[in-house]
Parts: sequence; structure tokens; C-alpha cells
Amino acid sequence: MKPKAGVIIFPGSNCDRDTYWALEIAGFDVEYIWYKDSCVDKYQLVVLPGGFSYGDYLRPGVLASFSPVLKALEDYRGYIMGICNGFQILTESGFLPGALTRNISGRFICQWEELIVENDDTPFTNMFRKGQKIKIPIAHSDGRYIKDKNKPPTVVFRYARNPNGSEDNIAAIISDDQRIFATMPHPERASEKILGSDDGLGVFLSVYRALRW
Repeated sequence: MKPKAGVIIFPGSNCDRDTYWALEIAGFDVEYIWYKDSCVDKYQLVVLPGGFSYGDYLRPGVLASFSPVLKALEDYRGYIMGICNGFQILTESGFLPGALTRNISGRFICQWEELIVENDDTPFTNMFRKGQKIKIPIAHSDGRYIKDKNKPPTVVFRYARNPNGSEDNIAAIISDDQRIFATMPHPERASEKILGSDDGLGVFLSVYRALRW
């Protein structure tokens, strides 16, 4: 039986279909989850996709952090992945340490970036090699990661060339128990060679592999 994944749709999500497609390519049985849903237990993986939840009012991710589905995730024991706006939501809601702030340039950035795999021993990176360079795009205004000085993050990917001023070139992190993974670059936008790279598919294949072991 295929592992079951759910993609949350918030008001303003715009990468939900791309994420759904990438998960299907990786082999998952995929469904959408509405932000007002209060039960996610049937899924082995829940993904918070990119976009502009609630129009980024107040600041990116903060309003979504109060939605019913985030409350449901507090008791959820499966894997969680946050992509771009999903990363912002996970930090705003306290699932992951640190904060995402305005790019040091003050501008929206949409471009391909080279990432360096810092940690290949996680459920989301077991298809990569430590030190491997991969090509995945970014698209954000508030992607500058600032560390929580009281709780240093476990880094998964770093930017080879820091595009937004993130501390220590941090592009993606994971929780201490390795259940919750968040990335500012968009792996779903690099899931097929026709898109310019299929390096991002390795993230989805990794968690699929972890669930099948």
C-alpha cells in the first residue's frame, strides 16, 4: 500500500498543486487537506506548501499558525514538511526554532540556487550525499533565516551563495526528532528535468523511502 500524504491548502496557498504532483511522482497516495480540518491522523506525511497564506498579513505565516489544522498537528506523530511559506508557518507556530525575516536586499527573489547537503542522515535527505550540491529554486521576500540563540537549529541544506542574508547560509532545517522538516527553496519546482532540475525530487523520494522501510 502506498504511503498517504496530505497537502494543506490555506487561503493564499499557490504551490499546493505543484507539491501534490511531486508527491505523486515520488509514489505517494495524495489528498488535499483544508485548513479548517481538525484531523490529520490518516496521513503519514503532511505538507505545508508555499504561497502567501492569508495574504501575508501581519507577517508571513502568523495567521495560518492559528488555523485549526495547525492545532491538529500538535498531536500528530507522522512526518511534517514545510516549504517556503510552510517554513514560515512552522516557525511562527513554534514547531521549529528561529524566524524568517525580510531578505537583506528588501526585495522579492525568484531564482535558481545551488544548495549544499549538510545532513544526509534524515528521513528527508537519505537519497542525497553529505556535501552534494543540488539545484533548487527559491521564491520569497521573507526568506532570511535568523537562528534562535537558545535553540540552535539542525541544518539540512545550506546555500552555496547566500541570496537572502540567512544566518550561516541556512536554507533548510529539521527538528531534533527528525519528524519536521522545513525548506525555503522549493523542491517541488525541481521535481522533473523539464523544469530545469529534478534534484528536488530527492526530498520526496527520501521520505517515501523512510516510510517504506
